[in-house]
Amino acid sequence: MNASSFTTFILINYEPMEQQKYIYFTIFLLPYILIIILNTCLITVICKDRALHEPMYIFICNLSFNGIYGSTALLPHIMSKLISQSYKISLANCLTQIYCLHTFAIIELQILAIMGYDRYAAICTPLHYHNKMSPGKVKFFIAVSWLFPFCTFPVLLALTIRLSFCANVIPKTHCSNFDLVNLSCSDTSLNNFVGVFTMCIHLFPQFLVILFSYVQILRICLHASKECQKKALQTCTPHLLAVIIYFFGAIFEVTQVRIKNNQIPYGIAVFMSVYFLIMPPLLNPVIYGASALKVHYRHIYHQKRRKLSPAS
Repeated sequence: MNASSFTTFILINYEPMEQQKYIYFTIFLLPYILIIILNTCLITVICKDRALHEPMYIFICNLSFNGIYGSTALLPHIMSKLISQSYKISLANCLTQIYCLHTFAIIELQILAIMGYDRYAAICTPLHYHNKMSPGKVKFFIAVSWLFPFCTFPVLLALTIRLSFCANVIPKTHCSNFDLVNLSCSDTSLNNFVGVFTMCIHLFPQFLVILFSYVQILRICLHASKECQKKALQTCTPHLLAVIIYFFGAIFEVTQVRIKNNQIPYGIAVFMSVYFLIMPPLLNPVIYGASALKVHYRHIYHQKRRKLSPAS
């Protein structure tokens, strides 16, 4: 077969699941249902309660939207492949999946970086917080978080589209740009250069914002009272957990790239490949939902008290 004729690819990581496909289907279905329910509930609570119309909760709302977007780009695909037992994917669908999964990961980090800056502004410069996080600036940050990845990632994808492919076996349950480029028989030096550059602009500035924010918060807390330190810890812990969960996923992706699949037990390899699209969308609403509900019920309680108290 001519190398240029490969426009359909085989996702071979499904083959070991064939004998227990309904068990694996359930394993992927339950987290997906939970992701949809938890994130939808969190979005609804934030949108309906005016007490939660603060920058931090608006960013959390966007994090939930992104979680639904990312998990929907992957999990229904995996479940449909398990049931149909057809492990082929067209080049067009593969590229669409790459676009969705990669933009999900970039948007997630963008929002986490802005949330880190928000915590820095609230703790280190409280008198200027409303200026630094004005409604106009919040809208701008959110727009950049979504539009920047959507508009810049297609440049890398366009370079992948121009390639010819001399193999068609992808050692995963889904497509990734790295795996697809590795199947090419064309010169991929430009892809590699642009890929590294894309990773730099989508990873390092955001990481530096998070690092800068927490260095400044730590500096302030070292000279603050015990009460202030406690409040800072309470307000930063959910965000730190979300960042740690995200970077665990990033480490798994890098590890998978450098280690061949046959060197990792099958179950661990599958978990590592889907971690990014399951764990952050599943755990983020749990981490942030508790604080949102606390504010929500406190607001309801105060509203009821005002209604019951006699008019002055």
